[in-house]
Amino acid sequence: MDLGLTGRRVLITGASKGIGAGCALAFAAEGCNLSLVARDAASLEAVAVEARGLGAEVRVFAMDLTVPANLEKLAAASTDVDVLVNNAGAIPGGNLASVDEATWRAAWELKVFGYINLSRAIYAHMKARGHGVIINDIGAAGERHDADYIAGSTANAGLMAFSRALGGRSLEDGIRVLGVNPGPVATDRIVSLMKTRASAAFGDDSRWEEFTRRFPLGRAARVEEIADTIVFLASDRASYTSGTIITIDGGISARNSM
Repeated sequence: MDLGLTGRRVLITGASKGIGAGCALAFAAEGCNLSLVARDAASLEAVAVEARGLGAEVRVFAMDLTVPANLEKLAAASTDVDVLVNNAGAIPGGNLASVDEATWRAAWELKVFGYINLSRAIYAHMKARGHGVIINDIGAAGERHDADYIAGSTANAGLMAFSRALGGRSLEDGIRVLGVNPGPVATDRIVSLMKTRASAAFGDDSRWEEFTRRFPLGRAARVEEIADTIVFLASDRASYTSGTIITIDGGISARNSM
């Protein structure tokens, strides 16, 4: 299927690994040109090299988006962006007692306020040009709330509301805004989360794989399964889709809501 994305400029945060890196390569394969953002310069450049090998023009921004000056610099360099994929940020697991205020605030600064602040800046550029797509990679914990992932569940629920509220009217400005809620995905992050959970449940973080066996199909989702969905949603094939959340978790959320 030709998604008609050739030549479009895509800005992806958290692009040095995991879903962000997967999105970079998937958009590159569709003929897009990329602006990639992450704090880890070496890993980011490795993704950029691979994307260039697929024919993409790539700009690299190795920066911490919790620093306001960096976000302003990125926005000023991104007035031509057609698609924004907000993906940066990882919120640690833990319950109300184990996640202290400093950890909670630091995690929200990048993922929650990072998404909102960059969306605000890029939305203004898109509105001036009359078109654009903003896709927020959020997480299924926002709809199946988990007391052992309380900071993440609360953050994700807020970002779901943000995506729906903004996307409900954004087509009036020629812009689509939506969210994607991955469930468990085969990245380094899921290993970290499962180790935290195994440590709490068994007192032994080496037993983390026992949790992954409970997933649908006995596995986590592949990064490509998430990235390919995001690429499709960014295309004109999804031109009537805005203000909604697409959940990709093998049916876990639907099962838990029955």
